[in-house]
Amino acid sequence: MQRFGPATLALLLTFGLSPPARALTRHGSDRRAAITTKNKAPARASHRRALPVPTYTRAGLPNIQAQAALVVDLKGGGPPLYEKNANAVRPIASISKLMAAMVILDRKPDLNALTTITEEDRRLALRGARSRLPVGAQLTNRDLLHAALMASDNRAVPALGRAVGLSPEQLTAAMNARARELGLKHTFFGDPTGLDHRNVSTPAEVVVMLRAALSYPLIAEICQRPTYVAYALGRQRVPIEYVNTDVLVRMPRYHVLGGKTGYNDQAGYCLAVAARLQDAAGRTRDIAMVFLGAQGKLTRFADFTRAAQWLAERGPGQVRTGSLDAHSSKTL
Repeated sequence: MQRFGPATLALLLTFGLSPPARALTRHGSDRRAAITTKNKAPARASHRRALPVPTYTRAGLPNIQAQAALVVDLKGGGPPLYEKNANAVRPIASISKLMAAMVILDRKPDLNALTTITEEDRRLALRGARSRLPVGAQLTNRDLLHAALMASDNRAVPALGRAVGLSPEQLTAAMNARARELGLKHTFFGDPTGLDHRNVSTPAEVVVMLRAALSYPLIAEICQRPTYVAYALGRQRVPIEYVNTDVLVRMPRYHVLGGKTGYNDQAGYCLAVAARLQDAAGRTRDIAMVFLGAQGKLTRFADFTRAAQWLAERGPGQVRTGSLDAHSSKTL
């Protein structure tokens, strides 16, 4: 019988599921992903359910299900704590919004100024999930930042670009220029939202992006919020309550320092997150984790809990550089 650690079980019980969870979503957004179940012939269907994923591989490493992953000390220095295809170039979907937010904040927008959602914003977000920002609504730039980073609202990003004088094309170009400044050689953006499948990076370079983004106090503050109420101003003042797509922020057992989820049909389910965790020696460490290409909406969060439990229970050795397979890699 397979045994599962408390961290993994806590995540499963939270959602009443056994990972990898399967989710059906609209194309191009993580925000509207929803789990659907069918109750036909329950007695016959039970044997077809996917078996729960054990916390560890036979080699004693966290049993990461994402196609590519990296676990490192957030402050840098030292070898990776865990890596799996850490240099593989993959689509990153809405993780791209971290770079967009940095570019926008570098231009020092008036966060209390109002920006109007336009028909062009609606058109640019057509491939994504339904936005909660109607055309003609006015929101503060602060509210739009929350909508973009917490809920991946795709209309918020070009609106924020316009607030600092950048067209979507100019914002995308500025994001690529910022990537070069950060030394990211394999990171490219085709649009500012993450809807474009050409938005790619590697786990190793996403960690650099995440570290840079969290150095902005406002980005870190927003990404740590479980919920937020924005207000759309039109004929009346309409509250819009946003819930963070990163469910780890809503789990009290973890001290999340910030991060971003992502999803589109090419990228799969993605997560870049930093958290304050304890290692096997009882030391508190700020750890960055990136998971790209997970198959289920909840799998990336289960990957986080498996990595966190491994760090707390066993402690990492030095993992060899290169492409690792979760079922065969070994510590050295």
